[in-house]
Amino acid sequence: MLRLWNTATKSLEEFKPIKKGKVGMYACGPTVYNPVHIGNLRTYIFEDVLKRTLELFGYDVHHVMNITDVGHLVGDGDMGQDKMEREASKTGKTAWDIAKRYEQLFDFDMQRLNIVSPVGKDRPHATEYIPQQESLVKKLEEKGYTYETSDGIYFDTAKFAGYGKLSGQKREDKEAGARVEVNEEKKHPADFALWKFSPEGEKRQMEWDFEGRKGFPGWHIECSAMSEAILDQPFDIHCGGVDHIPVHHENEIAQSEAAFDKPLANYWMHGEFLLVDGGRMGKSEGNAYLLDELVARGFDPLAFRYYCLGTHYRSKLNFTWEGLEGAQNALRHLQSEARKLERGARVDKTSLEAFNAALGDDLNTSKALAVLHDMLKSDVGADEKGATLIEMDQVLGLGLKEIVGKKIEIPEAIQALADERLEVRKNKDWKKSDELRDALKAKGWIVEDTKDSYELHPSA
Repeated sequence: MLRLWNTATKSLEEFKPIKKGKVGMYACGPTVYNPVHIGNLRTYIFEDVLKRTLELFGYDVHHVMNITDVGHLVGDGDMGQDKMEREASKTGKTAWDIAKRYEQLFDFDMQRLNIVSPVGKDRPHATEYIPQQESLVKKLEEKGYTYETSDGIYFDTAKFAGYGKLSGQKREDKEAGARVEVNEEKKHPADFALWKFSPEGEKRQMEWDFEGRKGFPGWHIECSAMSEAILDQPFDIHCGGVDHIPVHHENEIAQSEAAFDKPLANYWMHGEFLLVDGGRMGKSEGNAYLLDELVARGFDPLAFRYYCLGTHYRSKLNFTWEGLEGAQNALRHLQSEARKLERGARVDKTSLEAFNAALGDDLNTSKALAVLHDMLKSDVGADEKGATLIEMDQVLGLGLKEIVGKKIEIPEAIQALADERLEVRKNKDWKKSDELRDALKAKGWIVEDTKDSYELHPSA
């Protein structure tokens, strides 16, 4: 049985899809105006594990992830510049070029983390679905859920009785926490833009004609329009980070259910925050690390994936460099053990059942990893261990299945350097030892000392 935590009901539920054997799953993708940081990437790792687990349980998963390339305003509110337009004005490049560049960087990060990302029509861009967004706004207008101000068309949250049901916040609570840059023309701070009008005298790079005026869609409308167009409504699972719950996902539910008079999704799942040294991660704090920064410090991107798997997706994860180093050491141990195994045909059913049970308990990846380690320490044969590890890695995505039974081929020159370093360590020449370690690292190899010898690993 697969049980998942549903944010909408605030309970652990047995997963029951709308269509037998099939799952429609929508995940909020990146806003491609700058690189994604490791906090964002933690959410995508959680969603990847969810997808892989659903497949493990025999489901055919239709996974859709949007790309926000227009309409996301600074501060996530309804005021200020569009993030794409702002970045274009700062760099002198077109908004389209900005979007293309950062989407490519996003793809590179996804590949390095072994995240299986949707492609083609299952990765829609907001700019590709303007007609569908306009149609949805018109539908809401016809049903009396909107009003117009000087700067756009807004959703009147007072007209939707269920507003706030996902987050549990009442409209008055949202008013108390409203941002400073409130639009005085809005009837209520919680009301949100469906469509924004281009400012008078300003020529935007991304704008379209709608009801006789130039403008562009609000941030929230794109997800409702694209998920309905591709997955229909309702679909099974909607994913994202916990930061989406009080505003973005609340607004998606309001506009989608108001338009179509039926639920948007049956299950809502959210990944928790990544903290840094116990505090908030953000650009203003100077600790919104990119995956490139981890790699520059000598870490394998998959070590970060392992780090994330060690904590439940619904728990806050505190990122430290020491913790990441521990994850890398654990991953290297697994890689070393995988190379000693054989690619057998028979799995260890007891271990695999325990592994599946852990994942079936709301994606308990830390317990699943513990089962994997216990299996490797058991007296099961090397061929069964190899076959079982390959099956487990189908979900964990640590790249282990590719190296089971494959020995590392170490060039003679690298072996000689490592052997020389072993000798100088025996003579306690620590300065020379460090120099040789750095020389190996510069050539793409990491040396790990054991009690009487060493192990070599290709660096990230």
